[in-house]
Amino acid sequence: MAEVTRKLGLSTTAIHGGAPRPTPGTGVASPLVQAVNYVQETGTSEGLRYTRYGNTPNAELVQRRLAQLEGSEAALVLSSGMGATSCAMLALLRTGDHLVSSSWIYGGTRKLFSEDIPGMGIEVTFVNPLEPRGWRKALRKTTRVIFLETPVNPTCRVLELNSLQSLAHSEGIALVVDSTFASPVNFRPIEHGVDVVIHSATKYLNGHHDILAGVVCGNEPFIDEVRQKMMVWGQAPDPFACWLLERGLKTIDVRVKRQNENAMEIAEWCSKRPEIAKVHYPGLPSHPDHEIAKTLLDGFGGMLAIELKGAGPAAIRFIHALKLFTYAASLGGVDSLVIEPRYSSHEFMTPDERAKIGIPDGFLRLSIGIENAEDLIADIEQALQQ
Repeated sequence: MAEVTRKLGLSTTAIHGGAPRPTPGTGVASPLVQAVNYVQETGTSEGLRYTRYGNTPNAELVQRRLAQLEGSEAALVLSSGMGATSCAMLALLRTGDHLVSSSWIYGGTRKLFSEDIPGMGIEVTFVNPLEPRGWRKALRKTTRVIFLETPVNPTCRVLELNSLQSLAHSEGIALVVDSTFASPVNFRPIEHGVDVVIHSATKYLNGHHDILAGVVCGNEPFIDEVRQKMMVWGQAPDPFACWLLERGLKTIDVRVKRQNENAMEIAEWCSKRPEIAKVHYPGLPSHPDHEIAKTLLDGFGGMLAIELKGAGPAAIRFIHALKLFTYAASLGGVDSLVIEPRYSSHEFMTPDERAKIGIPDGFLRLSIGIENAEDLIADIEQALQQ
């Protein structure tokens, strides 16, 4: 009798996806194979394994799983989120090409696009993603890529994709989305016509603040191109990072859903506090992209931002008074974090430049963990009272 196959749920895929069927005597948990090089057949290059090639056991297992979670043909794990973005762009763009990017992107990505890529003879145009017809106006005959981030770091804006993917595909342009803030639990861009998905796996995919890694998802020929760039530029991850990423992925569904719930409760509470001038969370009806988020996302996410009355000085006092939230960069883990973008991801911008993209002084980004929501709210409350 033929085996009956069916599409597995996301949590089941996160635990079992891409793994061989266990046999008696094998471990329930995947083994860590820390070897860098492997015994090779003589007289042929077939079957060559090497850590820098991204084809060793721990890398291959987690890459198959990530492709299944995103719904892509293939996936590649790299040594960082910026490594993933850089190698993906190097695989897509050549000297003389043109990149159109949303101006609302992570600070490191913006630096890559504004300083390094132009030095390779690639032109870059930044677009206000809300400007009517802005994307179409920016296109040239040499445009090869449209890049955006949604939800946006750190403002939590959610960008509409339907018209953008129609535009990109009608012009034969690759549409690339950084989906780090959402994770595959809340958003799977390929289901919406996106060609390439990028994640900083350091964040929600791993979920425990203990690895540095990135992921690129797309079709097999493109991922092969990214792999070649990764090999040359030395961006392959260590086997232990791949093992920890696979271990963290097993709980992504329950982690992110708990973070969604916590963030929603905290955002609603913060929206009623007089000390807080503004709350940025797409789950709130007051958020400018709430209707888009309801249509696009399966969950509103564990990230939110608040603007304190009293600007910068109030933010410093608030941070010093917190007891459960840790003041640290990065995001998406089980521990709740708080950070000021003016001193982290957007420190290279002037106060006016930050304010223009919605990040005034007094703006705090909160990464909500899986602690009890009432304890996190109590911590915020006592800090506000300071």
